[in-house]
Formats: sequence, structure tokens, C-alpha cells
Amino acid sequence: MFVSNNLDINEKGNLTIGGIDTTELAAEYGTPLYVMDEAVIRESCQRFKNSIDKYYGGQGRVCYASKAFSCMEMCRVIADEGLGLEVVSAGEMYTAMKAGFPMEKIGFQGNNKTDEELELALEFGVGNIVVDNISELDRLEKLAAEKGKRPHIMFRIKPGIDAHTHAFIKTGQIDSKFGFALETGEAFDAVKRALSCKNVELAGLHCHIGSQIFDITPLEEAAEVMLGFIAKIKNELGYEVKGLNLGGGFGIKYVNSDDPKPFEMYMERVSAVVKSKCSELGLSQPFIYLEPGRSIAASAGITLYTVGARKVIPNIRTYISVDGGMADNPRYILYQSEYDAVVANKASEERSEKVTIAGKCCESGDLIGENMPLQHAEAGDILAVCATGAYNYSMSSNYNRLCKPAVVFVKDGKSRIAVKRETLDDIIRNDI
Repeated sequence: MFVSNNLDINEKGNLTIGGIDTTELAAEYGTPLYVMDEAVIRESCQRFKNSIDKYYGGQGRVCYASKAFSCMEMCRVIADEGLGLEVVSAGEMYTAMKAGFPMEKIGFQGNNKTDEELELALEFGVGNIVVDNISELDRLEKLAAEKGKRPHIMFRIKPGIDAHTHAFIKTGQIDSKFGFALETGEAFDAVKRALSCKNVELAGLHCHIGSQIFDITPLEEAAEVMLGFIAKIKNELGYEVKGLNLGGGFGIKYVNSDDPKPFEMYMERVSAVVKSKCSELGLSQPFIYLEPGRSIAASAGITLYTVGARKVIPNIRTYISVDGGMADNPRYILYQSEYDAVVANKASEERSEKVTIAGKCCESGDLIGENMPLQHAEAGDILAVCATGAYNYSMSSNYNRLCKPAVVFVKDGKSRIAVKRETLDDIIRNDI
């Protein structure tokens, strides 16, 4: 019935998450409200970890891509499950540090890292710095020399693979702001440059071809291309790269028509390619890193809203307006991303109409979705939008000077605040 298996309907006919009545959560914490089911997060972490251990013989690490959803409590859960972490800014890095995350299990990404961010990574002892361009390599070499450090680096490589996803979230093709191109010789030249550096150690290569990917074939092709490049480096430069990050991007179910493959199927098929290609090319199997984000966080979360108005435009559409919108979920206005929604206090009723769910921002495009099947909704109803655990809180804004919602974790029938709701004083905190 629901896109996430942690959602259900109780004897009152209300939607539950992790066994807790969502209308009670809305009453206790207010709306809009992000709710994260800790059990789902942990189950996904365990499935990924067990799978990589099985198919790579213990020679691999799953690193949660914290851009999907980052807060100190999330970092603590990820650390407790034994995963690594991928960060892309000083803010994500600092959050992990303050949460007590083991910094040696962190990879630092980003196409335009500042000197201040690189210095922070050196100070914190980040495990791998994923270098995105030659300028960054030169700056890092200089900074490392000044600080007496020799960090491990990886190069982000564009393998030239089409991920068959939305253009805005494709990252593996030559026309991308990320990484070094193989086709032009840029990547090979960068490796040669790194091997001549005295203050950095080339520990691996990295690729990531996109997000919300349902087809496993492009991921297999990316692994083949990357191993081919490792073989070229070994044969022509006499250096065998020891680590390979194959990225993430595994699709999840947002609506019932989505058909994502199980994580384990991806792991089995790609690991078979890695093993056969290594054998064919005479390579030792590199230590494999993966960086799932959405596939760990998205299905664990929902967002709760209060319906404020119902506007029927005859023969055109029905608008259901809620007390949030693009400020807490910009994915529809960015990507036309589809969601499943349910009136939480009428969850047992039939979804009898199709509506457009509108936000409260002063933008015509501020929508959660269009032509969405929904129970009959009126002012005061509680609306739940499903699978919002990734890229909702992390992409939220204060547009129209709206306060960002609270984040609540639920576990074992209990709820707790992980991120406090912003106040009006928070909005003006840095104003002068």
C-alpha cells in the first residue's frame, strides 16, 4: 500500500511510522516536521555492510554520503553501524567531528574545495581527500608541506558512462563539473603529477556516475572502465592503485511505479565484474568503497504538514495547500521529483481524488507534486509525504524567511528531537 514498509495504519485509521501514530507526532512537535525511522536507517546500513563484506571478502567499506541527510545524531547512528562517511564541505566535516565520528573513515569530496576546507581536513586527519582538479592537487601539496602532513588522496574520474537518470544528477559523463576526464588524457596526466608529489599519497581512484539509478548495467560498465584505467597506470607507470571508490546513486522507491533493484543484487553483479576484470588484467583486487546516501536515508523519512486550504478550480485542478513546501522540499521545483502522499488522519480511506499539493511560498512553482492520488483533504488535516529522508532537510532553506522544521527520530515506539525547530530569533541571528 505504501512505498516504504515502515508505514502502516493503526486501529484509528491513522498513518503510523515505526509503530507511532503520525497525528500524535504532529500534535506533539508541530508541523512541518521531518520524521526519521532509526530502525530503517540501521537496517539499510546493515544490509549494505553485510553485502559488501560478503561479495568483496571483507575488502571494502560502505561510506554514507552525508549530503543526503546530515546532523550529529545521524553521524552517531552511522558510526555505530560501522560505516564510513563521505562529506563535501567544512560544515559536514565539522558536524561529523563534533558527533565524535572517526575521522580516518571519512572521505572529503567536492569540486571546489577552499584552502580553509583543505586545512581543516588536514587538521582533522580525514582518511581520504578526493581531489577533483589539478589546481586542488597543487594547493593541497603546498598546504600539506606547510603543515608537515602527507594525506591520502583519491582522484575523481569521469568514466564517460551515461547513468540514464535526470540530467541534473548525471555526473559521470565528460561534460560534468566533477572530476578528471579519461578521454582527453587529463586523468592520466593527473596521476603522473600526483606520483611526483612529495606531500600527498595517491591511495585510490573515485567515480560516481549519477543518482537515482535503477539500471545496474551502467554501474558495471563504470567498474570495468575504472579497472581498465588502473591497469593502464600499472602498466605504464609501474604503480598499482590500491583503492577504488565506485560511488553510489542507487535508486529508491518514491512512487509505486518505481522498481529499484535490491542493494544485494547490485553488489553481487558489480563484484563479479570487479573480480573477473582484475583477473583478466592481472590486477590485485583493490579495496572497494561505496557511498550510498539516498538509499540509506530516503525511505526512512516522511514529512508531516498541516493542510491550510483547499482550492477547487472547476475543470482544471484542486489545490491542497500545506504549511511547508519548497523551503523544506525543493526537489519538485528542481527535478520534478515524484512523491507518494497520504492524509495521515484518513489513511484507511480511499484515495478518491487527484490533487496538486501546494506550498506556502510566494512562488507559483512551489509545489510538492501534481495529479497526486489523495484522500479527500480539508483544512486541519495532517498530510504525510513519504520517502523524504534524503535531500529534504539537507536542501531546505529559509526562503520567505520561513523557519526550518524540526527533525524527530523514532525508535522502539518512542520519539526524540534530533534537530530543533528554528525560531524567529534564529532567522535574524546573524542580522546586523
